[in-house]
Amino acid sequence: MEQYLWLIPVGFGVGAFGTLIGAGGGFILVPALLLIYPQESPQTITSITLAVVFFNALSGTVAYARMKRIDYKSGMIFSSATIPGAILGAVTTAYVPRRLFDLIFGLLILAVSVYLLLPLFRGSGRQGNDSNSGTKSPRWRLTRSLVDATGLHHAFSYNPAVGISLSIVIGYLSTFFGIGGGIIHVPVLIHLLNFPVHVATATSQFILANMALTGTITHIATGAFARGIRRTTALAIGVTLGAPIGAILSNRVQDNWIINGLAVGLAAVAIRILIMAF
Repeated sequence: MEQYLWLIPVGFGVGAFGTLIGAGGGFILVPALLLIYPQESPQTITSITLAVVFFNALSGTVAYARMKRIDYKSGMIFSSATIPGAILGAVTTAYVPRRLFDLIFGLLILAVSVYLLLPLFRGSGRQGNDSNSGTKSPRWRLTRSLVDATGLHHAFSYNPAVGISLSIVIGYLSTFFGIGGGIIHVPVLIHLLNFPVHVATATSQFILANMALTGTITHIATGAFARGIRRTTALAIGVTLGAPIGAILSNRVQDNWIINGLAVGLAAVAIRILIMAF
């Protein structure tokens, strides 16, 4: 175990930043492990990262629960929708060659980065939809309203059918790549489902905890997790300590900084992975 102690500070950084942006940190950890362990199979890498994402998301969920920013009803709906895809994604990773995995992973997160930066280039970044208005929504939309620990009222509505459909796909992609899905779910919650940014990041952590747990249990059942227990332990200690820090920092960081920071980080990681794949 001593040889893996250096992974604790790595996990701390992943936990803090991942919780700040609601992405679970898997998009940082996967490429890091791909670089550190070039001989490991994608299945081993994703089994480690999913387990770490679970501990990170669980710790972040506890912190955000105290801030009363989690929309539990929506979180449960979307978490349930991710389960079938999460199981399938964890199983199919074993059948993908390492180089192809790197290439697809790099292209995926680069696409997400570009999507997030488009509002910045157009000069119309999204600010969230915090509101005290009681506007009545159409019958096919689900209206949500919550007041966080600071007294700020968040009111918004969305089409649950769209959220459920996308969550099924996200469940598959997140466990296939071992990223937890936050880098996809957060933009979906904000841009397509009208969630305020801080509610989206908090609710995403709740969804991630359930989804990552499903993927981890699947990896344990298939035996893929056996090679990563000690590395997961060290990283889990780090992310558990770092996640509450990220939640605290979220109170001091503007919405646009969170989104733009996520986009820039994704672009840098994507370029490095694509270089490695070629």
